[in-house]
Amino acid sequence: MDFLSPLAAVVLVLGLLCGALLLLRNRGAASFRLPRLTASGPRSMEVVERVTLGPQHALHLIRISGRSFVIATSPTTCQLLARMEAQMEAQIKEAGGH
Repeated sequence: MDFLSPLAAVVLVLGLLCGALLLLRNRGAASFRLPRLTASGPRSMEVVERVTLGPQHALHLIRISGRSFVIATSPTTCQLLARMEAQMEAQIKEAGGH
């Protein structure tokens, strides 16, 4: 019976941490990805970077088959802002951009 109190405290703290992380994620202050449980083959599309502009607005840098795209998202729309080839993306990174 002596182990129930510390075990309950650990479960409570983990629950509070999970709740705080979900709250921050919903407000756009934090982001996380859960690992996939199923194994899949090589991907042709990946999200390289995501920048949160506000609670419901973000910029996404997406790479599809060697080409990169900058996309702006909001609750009502998704808009393509720019297309980049691989060498153009490398030049931007060398110049100090992410």
